[in-house]
Amino acid sequence: MANIVSLDKVSKTYPAGRIFDEVSLGIDDSDRIGIVGLNGAGKTTLLRMLTKAEEPDEGRVTHRRDLRVAALPQALDLPPAATVRDVILGTAWLPAGFAAEHEWAGDAGVRTVLAGLGMPHLGLDAPVGPMSGGERRRVALAALLVRPADLLILDEPTNHLDVAGIAWLARHLLQRRGALMVVTHDRWFLDAVCTNTWEVADATVRAYEGGYAAWTLARAERVRVAAETESRRQNLLRKEIAWLRRGPPARTSKPKFRIDAANALIADVPPARDNVSLQRLAVTRLGKQVYELQGVRLEAGERTLLGPTDWIVGPGDRIAVLGANGAGKTTLLRVLAGLREPDGGRVVRGTTVRPAFLSQELRELPNDLRLLEAVEEVAKRVKLGDRELSASQLAEVFGFTGARVWTPVGDLSGGERRRLQLLRLLATEPNVLLLDEPTNDLDIDTLAALEDLLDTWPGTLIVASHDRYLVERVADVVFGMHGDGRLRHLPGGVDEYLTHVTDSEGFGSGPVTRAPSTERASDLRASEKDQRAAKKELSKIERSIDRLSQKEAQLHSQLAENATDYSKITELDAQLRAVQQEKADFEEQWLALAEIAG
Repeated sequence: MANIVSLDKVSKTYPAGRIFDEVSLGIDDSDRIGIVGLNGAGKTTLLRMLTKAEEPDEGRVTHRRDLRVAALPQALDLPPAATVRDVILGTAWLPAGFAAEHEWAGDAGVRTVLAGLGMPHLGLDAPVGPMSGGERRRVALAALLVRPADLLILDEPTNHLDVAGIAWLARHLLQRRGALMVVTHDRWFLDAVCTNTWEVADATVRAYEGGYAAWTLARAERVRVAAETESRRQNLLRKEIAWLRRGPPARTSKPKFRIDAANALIADVPPARDNVSLQRLAVTRLGKQVYELQGVRLEAGERTLLGPTDWIVGPGDRIAVLGANGAGKTTLLRVLAGLREPDGGRVVRGTTVRPAFLSQELRELPNDLRLLEAVEEVAKRVKLGDRELSASQLAEVFGFTGARVWTPVGDLSGGERRRLQLLRLLATEPNVLLLDEPTNDLDIDTLAALEDLLDTWPGTLIVASHDRYLVERVADVVFGMHGDGRLRHLPGGVDEYLTHVTDSEGFGSGPVTRAPSTERASDLRASEKDQRAAKKELSKIERSIDRLSQKEAQLHSQLAENATDYSKITELDAQLRAVQQEKADFEEQWLALAEIAG
């Protein structure tokens, strides 16, 4: 089948360096491709070249004749005087001809799309000028979704959508005809929608079959192969250095080709990969009490965000708060952080609580300082596990290396500013983390590193996020704010939240992945006691498995020591088999209990 878009040896260079080097790829008319890569790798540039909004320096991009391309860019420039109807019909921003062909779009269909994107009550004659950036972006996305296109290109379409909106968009795109190209950092969305993944890195684009999970597995295999290659490189390097050091000193000057070969090997060794080992940051111990809300009430003007609510947060709790935009999640976090007083009731905080609040805003960063100065403003030295690091060493742990540490904060990209914000936050060594949309502006590698930190965070964690992958990875308990003034415990997690939203708002056909039934949610509530008991038993079994593993190792050592004593070997072998069988039985029990514990 012929490609609808083809890239032929495309190259692109900016003053900062070469972004693409002779890239050749094609897009089929039924492809659904997710584009991933680090911030600044060239994902948006690739989309602009695919739409011909930007020309390559070398090579060419070709479109099939009469190809209809619809694109949602990262930056929108909608006329302030335009109405929602103008944007939807395309007269305000789409190319001439594209709008006229689709004036058939009925109000009912448009309202269905707007409701799915979280704006069910938005009037079609409402002006877009007074709207927030997120609302304007959702209106523009709706304009693309109500009309057919051979190729739909979306740059970060899940930004400013809540969990329910992201699930609705995934369903809509799965039912839609035509090719799709999407840049997003939402891992769940990539898996739900995409059948192929393009990775933008190292001035090229690597194509993989499957969504995020398949790409992750393929990348892990590529890293494994690279590690084997690097291991062989290091062995050769050691041999070269050993050869250089043997014999008379003159050897270091005569066979120059040998020295050049060793130097080439050293020069070609890539820098260590950033692993952001933040889980070893020292934390101040928490007492028995963290937060206790007693009849707390939150209001926004005349609207009640949270009615009188009692809520207890304990040490080590890992809580996710879900809700639509404007439901009150940020307000709740600000109250817990002590940045806002409740409109009623009281908040009791533990005496040892040291909270750190990661807001959605980046205004608190000192734009007039350089990056290293911004770190030193918080802490010149930080205890990181068993090491004490200087501010520059800490910045390097977060991926800021070389001359980058002297970059003015005001010149950093959105992703870099978010990383700096997180760095400064954790350098204070808090014991309670309050995170408001922590995944905003972070690329997938940084998201994985953040989750690696949060996955092993020893303090209390409360996170408000629309990133389903993050919520399911790091949170043990989920609460929902549905706009009715209540804070609901959701034992069924994100699926139960989506079921409630679907039932209450009446759009769509439920979440993309099957949500738990009412009976199952009831079962989950009833089984909480069993889950706690199972978790306690799991700890006992894990200790038994560790003990048996040590015994197994001792028996292996004794077998090696008594290799010539047949009777002793027979006795030890019998003991070893018994230990291995007992260990296997415990592992079976562990697997069964793990299902109950969840």
